[in-house]
Amino acid sequence: MRMIWVEKQEGWVNYHSADADHCDTYGLCGAYGTCTIFSDPVCRCLDKFVPMHPDDWNRADWSSGCVRNHPLNCSEDGFIKYSGVKLPDTRYSWFNETMTLDECKVVCLRNCSCMGYTNLDISNGGSGCLLWIGELVDLRQLSESGQDIYIRMADSEISFNDGSSRKKSVVLAIALPLLITAVLVVVVVCLVLRRQKKRAEKMLVEKERLDHNNNKDNRSQILREAFELPLFDLSTIMKATDNFSLENKIGTGGFGKVYKGVLEEGQEVAVKRLSETSRQGNDEFKNEVICIAELQHRNLVKLLGCCIEEEEKILVYEYMPNKSLDLFIFDQTRSTLLDWPKRFNIINGIARGLMYLHQDSRLRIIHRDLKASNVLLDIDMNPKISDFGMARSFGGNETGDNTSRVVGTYGYMSPEYAVDGIFSVKSDVFSFGVLVLEVVSGKKNRRFIHPEYNLNLIGHAWMLHREGRSLEIADPALVESGYTIELQRSIHVGLLCVQQSPEDRPNISSVVLMLTNESILPQPKPPGFFTERNIDDATGYSWSNHTPSSVNDVTITLLDAR
Repeated sequence: MRMIWVEKQEGWVNYHSADADHCDTYGLCGAYGTCTIFSDPVCRCLDKFVPMHPDDWNRADWSSGCVRNHPLNCSEDGFIKYSGVKLPDTRYSWFNETMTLDECKVVCLRNCSCMGYTNLDISNGGSGCLLWIGELVDLRQLSESGQDIYIRMADSEISFNDGSSRKKSVVLAIALPLLITAVLVVVVVCLVLRRQKKRAEKMLVEKERLDHNNNKDNRSQILREAFELPLFDLSTIMKATDNFSLENKIGTGGFGKVYKGVLEEGQEVAVKRLSETSRQGNDEFKNEVICIAELQHRNLVKLLGCCIEEEEKILVYEYMPNKSLDLFIFDQTRSTLLDWPKRFNIINGIARGLMYLHQDSRLRIIHRDLKASNVLLDIDMNPKISDFGMARSFGGNETGDNTSRVVGTYGYMSPEYAVDGIFSVKSDVFSFGVLVLEVVSGKKNRRFIHPEYNLNLIGHAWMLHREGRSLEIADPALVESGYTIELQRSIHVGLLCVQQSPEDRPNISSVVLMLTNESILPQPKPPGFFTERNIDDATGYSWSNHTPSSVNDVTITLLDAR
């Protein structure tokens, strides 16, 4: 699949009204809301969608948008065709000029965050592929003069015409892979259950022997050897968290809930309790134990032990009193507590923690979900990388892999991973680069939108760097503090880390050296996943002279679609 970067597509249909109207207001109707100029009200939800906040809609505030009647399920989703619309904002999209529409559908279907697709070029019957990541915003109903778009929907919402050949082909295209997957799942489950049964029988024999001898210490020793990790009794965890009281709850995630606890000797801990209904949690539990049970580094959160008793699966970590980095850098009040020396120490600490994971630990580990909320801060504001539920470990000279199930957080994910499922140590480097720019600016990459050119934080930093105005992206308070050289160098290193091609990004060991010495830095090439609208009008910002040429080059590019 050849993905390319362009300034503007020939044949792209650009809909503009000669006269300004309400529908020219960006995002007026929110996600999945359509604007029709002669309608009253002007905003309506797409068919099979309902207002997210009906009371707001009754007050003519449509900005909250619409939601599906039935939630998505990823593996059981399909698409419904909506015709006669102006295509939504393409700020988070990618395209391919050579794909057919059917190939476009397959690519979108395998990525759970892909919410819609259409032809890139509608001339001559249509060609190419354009995909959207995330919610669809800025739709407009144009009836016959509009374009078709296929929007992801739950299987229960999709209806087919009896006897239609299209129905048969679509059903076959979806059902066959699901059937194969189901067979494989059954086989794997049977093998796993068989192994678990044998292990359970062995453990039961040991338990009966130990209970007979009333020797609790020996039982703990055998379990420690089995799991290679210190084990806590459930009664100890219950006492430490006051029976998992609501007052001690400090967080919730896909794994389950996190509680603050105090052990009998007074040590404060964070207790991560697997939710009984979380399939994701089972995978995360095993992954965290496998990946970080033996890791020891000052910039990684320490796993103290676990509890596997009755139906409970619990992980016990050292407690971080200042919680996560995002609570500081994105908060106007708390951000004042992080001056530049503290922020620079955090940036360097995260880099050193990644270097340990990538090259100094027993196994090479790729985190896959490095972001501000997964960096915890200790009492002295030292950073510790946490949450290894999505991590992957490798041995030998392996440095990456690919997957059909893309996990992680958009805004931090590298282009090759988000689009093709290819991840490596360079994917973590991309995430680190985004994090550096966020720490310097105090802005979220995905939430930041340049008011004139609709650039995200990466794109804005790149534009300023090219004009020699890098410091304008930094928090003004940091610039005023006088650390301009370190600020500029950090921004430069961040841009080197978010370059579009993985081969162009530095290794994390090189990043550590770049941050701490005064050597001359190479000039960064254009980044991946920056956005820009109305490129022809953005004089001086032409990217065509820097177009990458590798096979899987891709960027999320904003086409002139509104």
